[in-house]
Amino acid sequence: MRRIPILLILTASVASADEGMWTPDNFPSDMVKEKYDVEIDQAWLDHARLSTVRLSTPSGGCTGSFVSPNGLILTNRHCVDACVSEHTSEEYNAWQEGFYAKHPGEELRCSATHVEYLHDLEDVTTTVHEAARGLGEIEANKVRKQTLTRLEQDCEEAAQGALKCEVVALYNGGQYFLYAYKRHDDIRLVFSPDIEIGEFGGDPDNFSFPRWTLDMSFLRAYDKGQPIASPSHLRWRAAGADLGEAVFITGHPGSTQRQLTVAQYEFLRNVTLPNWLLRYVELRGRYRQFASQDEEAYRIVQDKLKLIENSIKVRRNELHALLDDDQMERKKRQEAELREAVTSDSELASTVYAWHQIETAQQAYLTFLEPYILVEGRGGLQGRLLGFGRILVRAAEERDKPNGKRLRGYTESSLPGLEQFVLSGAPVHARVEELEIAFGLEKLQEWLGHDDPLVRKTLGNESPRSMAARLVRDTGLFDPEVRRKLWDGGSKAIRKSKDPVIRLMRALEADSRALLERYQDEYQAPIAEAQERLAAARFAVHGTSVYPDATFTFRISYGDVRGWEENGKNVTPFTTLGKAFARATGELPFALSQKWLDAMPKLEMDTRFNYVSTLDITGGNSGSPVIDAEGNVVGLAFDGNRHSISGSYWYDIDKNRAIAVHPAIMLEALEKVYGADRILAELEFADRTD
Repeated sequence: MRRIPILLILTASVASADEGMWTPDNFPSDMVKEKYDVEIDQAWLDHARLSTVRLSTPSGGCTGSFVSPNGLILTNRHCVDACVSEHTSEEYNAWQEGFYAKHPGEELRCSATHVEYLHDLEDVTTTVHEAARGLGEIEANKVRKQTLTRLEQDCEEAAQGALKCEVVALYNGGQYFLYAYKRHDDIRLVFSPDIEIGEFGGDPDNFSFPRWTLDMSFLRAYDKGQPIASPSHLRWRAAGADLGEAVFITGHPGSTQRQLTVAQYEFLRNVTLPNWLLRYVELRGRYRQFASQDEEAYRIVQDKLKLIENSIKVRRNELHALLDDDQMERKKRQEAELREAVTSDSELASTVYAWHQIETAQQAYLTFLEPYILVEGRGGLQGRLLGFGRILVRAAEERDKPNGKRLRGYTESSLPGLEQFVLSGAPVHARVEELEIAFGLEKLQEWLGHDDPLVRKTLGNESPRSMAARLVRDTGLFDPEVRRKLWDGGSKAIRKSKDPVIRLMRALEADSRALLERYQDEYQAPIAEAQERLAAARFAVHGTSVYPDATFTFRISYGDVRGWEENGKNVTPFTTLGKAFARATGELPFALSQKWLDAMPKLEMDTRFNYVSTLDITGGNSGSPVIDAEGNVVGLAFDGNRHSISGSYWYDIDKNRAIAVHPAIMLEALEKVYGADRILAELEFADRTD
């Protein structure tokens, strides 16, 4: 590629050692060979890709990996919370006690969970860019989306429905790839540990190390009532990786923002993150108050409370990172260098306008940000019931349109996921729904004002709490069969429905769509056009020797097992089982269950428990396998240290660390605590040290 004659050593685009979440078509095998003397060839990459699954649940996205020929999937305990909650009742508290299916027929269906693995990928950048070339930013944004939908539809038709296809924007639109996934909707729970060890340390230990958390579980993928034949699977290396050994992680990191402009970082720091934290810190308080009411309240709100506590800690540390003056100054220097580079090149000089374009779009967004977040973003319309209502109302209208004219989230490719969510048999708890709906409506009224037309249209003469109580009392959407009739009945059924939730979401739909259109035309379209310009400039300098931001698509990172220095002290990379018993207090979150206390005499106290590495990860990597150069499982990623949270914006090899469960403790627990002989028999080990 053409090079710009200017020194750009410091630009954020250039990956440092161990930095990067790399796509499978562009993995830096030469860099790995040079640093670690490890050969990573195409066969290794293909095996890793086909062994790794993307896991989608009502609580968000995770990663898992096939670890047997029969569809057995290893992932985190916290990634199956929704499924565990679905099968928790007053009669059996699977959340508290854990679960193990001793026989195949006991494996439990996770009705709102699906997995998919990346079957194939194709570069479609030229097709997408040519379709929008020469168009104004608003029209280009529409045509681009129509092109993505057409490519996805053509892909799925060519596969005769056997694959789910998704066009992925990389490098902020600098590249587009068509990813074809094999999807499985029949996912069943095989094993999850008791909550005491599965979340040992709880929120106080979250994003910290040393750790002693057995954050593991097993699922199984089924097809037509039978376990699938895994396309590929990983074997286990029980001894794990050694200090300094090269390790790799495959998974689906959710989102990073390392290629934003300074103005975008300032918008996150000054607007987006404070806005989010103001709302959700208050919601956390309400969850905590609700949980204290009685045992049932504690049980039914735990998965939501845990999720929001984790999210708040992430957002708070992201804000802290953006308040780091030294890092922001570094970003400003890097941006100034790139500006100078493009200014000095006649073919790229027009790129300079992109920075102004982004700032202008952000100012435009501020004029309608609050109603957009509260209504279209559902910040003021919270709860699963209103989520069902939004999807049912919008899907009915969108499904009446040709596929190419639909909103991107409602194309034929997207409908299976929406349908699974809406028709899920997972329980919806009335008491939690009333809390969430009332909270959202209060924020709508508080932020927009009681006399705002949208507030008046939503509340009428009711208070937020009385309206929430009425909606929960009178709706039929708790029943999956009612939701199924509305889904199958389409726009006619929606128009005729007298359900109060459907009527509310129907009444707000035109206003919500108008806000969405403003967002797309005044903010999304100019930002997309500007980012494509900036991506072209970065490619002119670096080509594809850099990695794209994470997009919840398949990536591979590399690093080594290593601790770090904190406040002048060395943090060693491994913890051992004995310290977990020494650390236990008998009270949550530092309690050990009776199962573990009873098993204590049989356990090897020097068994490695958790460990850290320099692997570059982010949210979505939860449940990712840590693998060695031979492709064996040597760990299960479940968290990062607090320094890793700033990895949303930049990577620091001195302090960013990924935290994983060691394979030795997983096998020790399966054998000596849970008696999970069936799982142990199914797993294959590259080595087993007793």
